[in-house]
Amino acid sequence: MSDSSQALDGFGVYRRLLRESLRYWPYLVLAVVGMTLTAATQPAMAALMKPLLDGSFVARNMTAITWIPPALVGLYLVRGIASYVSSYFMAYVGTHVVMDLRGRMFERLLNMPVTFFDNSSSGELLAKLTYNVEQVAGASTSSFTILIRDSITALGLLIWVFYVSWKLSLVFLVLFPIIALITTSVTKVFRRLSRGIQDVVGEVTHVSEEMIEGHRVVKLFGGKDYEAKRFDTVNRKSRQLRLRSTAAEAASLPLMEFIASVGIAFIIYLATSGTLLQTMSVGSFVSFVTAVLMLMEPLRRLAQINPTLQRGIAAGETIFELLDAEPEPDHGRGRIERASGRIEYRDVNFGYDTAKGDVLQDIDLDIAPGETVALVGRSGSGKSTLVNLLPRFYELERGDILLDGVSISQLALDSLRSQFTYVGQQVTLFNDTIANNIAYGEQGGATREQIIEAARAAHAWEFIEQLPQGLDTLVGENGVLLSGGQRQRLAIARALLKNAPILILDEATSALDTESERHIQAALETLVRGRTTLVIAHRLSTIESADRIVVMQKGRIVEIGSHAELIARNGAYARLHRMQFHEDPQQATETHEQR
Repeated sequence: MSDSSQALDGFGVYRRLLRESLRYWPYLVLAVVGMTLTAATQPAMAALMKPLLDGSFVARNMTAITWIPPALVGLYLVRGIASYVSSYFMAYVGTHVVMDLRGRMFERLLNMPVTFFDNSSSGELLAKLTYNVEQVAGASTSSFTILIRDSITALGLLIWVFYVSWKLSLVFLVLFPIIALITTSVTKVFRRLSRGIQDVVGEVTHVSEEMIEGHRVVKLFGGKDYEAKRFDTVNRKSRQLRLRSTAAEAASLPLMEFIASVGIAFIIYLATSGTLLQTMSVGSFVSFVTAVLMLMEPLRRLAQINPTLQRGIAAGETIFELLDAEPEPDHGRGRIERASGRIEYRDVNFGYDTAKGDVLQDIDLDIAPGETVALVGRSGSGKSTLVNLLPRFYELERGDILLDGVSISQLALDSLRSQFTYVGQQVTLFNDTIANNIAYGEQGGATREQIIEAARAAHAWEFIEQLPQGLDTLVGENGVLLSGGQRQRLAIARALLKNAPILILDEATSALDTESERHIQAALETLVRGRTTLVIAHRLSTIESADRIVVMQKGRIVEIGSHAELIARNGAYARLHRMQFHEDPQQATETHEQR
């Protein structure tokens, strides 16, 4: 991208940020009025120097001596009130802009497709929600305040110095192009460094998040040094970029101040030599010099906002990129109150990446209402993908999937997904009470009695009622305060409360002890009853009672039948069965005794 196009993009981003602020234009108007009054007091103070010196000390004008002191007090009173009004209402606008952007970003994330999260780092997304949006606030409000207030101040002071002596003021016409050239060059540097800082903040968040979530693996596998080195790398990179940004800012400001001071020194030299001093009164000269010196401060602040502005623009680019991203497609208009549970796969072919080929090939499968179908096969055979296509976590482009004879692409997503419930190995619980985790989402209106009934059916009530706060017990982040079996039973209770007609079951007992497995198997028997159930099977002993078993290899269905039929056929399923029981003799003995 060329520098000109970057500048154009930067202007477009900033204009869009200002539009965010203009949503609260009444408060913005009040803030601008306050800024204008605050700015107007600066040249007014410089202007007071002329009558103060000429009238009070030179001419001894009693009228001037009488009105100038209260005028000075009144000027500072107006300045104080106006400054408070501008600061408060700009903060009001700024906090609302941050809240609105953050809320819209979170809402957009809620509506993004699964593929977006597959390809995004959670650390980078968290950095956008936290760090980047705060940088935007600086660009859209605080820098806007300085831009308006100090631009008006500088303009007012310039008008006054031109009024006092237009000849001396011509020096500024030479300085402005030099300052503008420096500002343009520094802007490009700040923008580039700001983008780098935002990227590295995402890396810092990502590395930290991985360490926190995987702290047990880090400890057990001696990964402390490795993680420390990873973090040190991104931490040093963050420091270097921030230092370079500070160095650029620290160098640009003194340079511009030096150039301005040369101009002011030259003006004072011209004013105090030759005939100019003879044509100016003492008051006019002091007023002129005062205004020129006062001009340094707003120019300095205007130079200082450039880094803040560029950080905000760079952050705005990433934020608007997210806000402009295409949400999960939901073109379906059909609705189903409660499906009977008939599922049909029609010539389904699917791949995540065209370069890597299809994950599913030529899938044809009919599942009757109330039928329990188990999907088995080696890792990577396509079992999970086949199931994930049902609630349209991924969009199908070749073939079709029908629910009760209707293509799932023709159904609204909320209506389609309301037909499914899920229990898996990895249980997701939120840092909330047990009751709110069971009655999650659309089940939030469930009564206490309904929640308890679901907990009893899931064999969870026996441990819930023993807790000091019962249903109101906080489970911790992702249920860390509960055992694996307790978490599984809460997930089953949540599924029972939803009471959807189709159950997706990703082997929920594979990592549990015998007692927990017994409770959960009993709860699952209650859950499966009367529902169409798809079981992603890892342990074959748990699915021998399934109505049908679908065996998959390399994305294709190679066998379908009951456990007995497939064992008798002595094909792929029988080989998997022998292999698994050979690896686990005790399990094979238990299964044989059960049969």
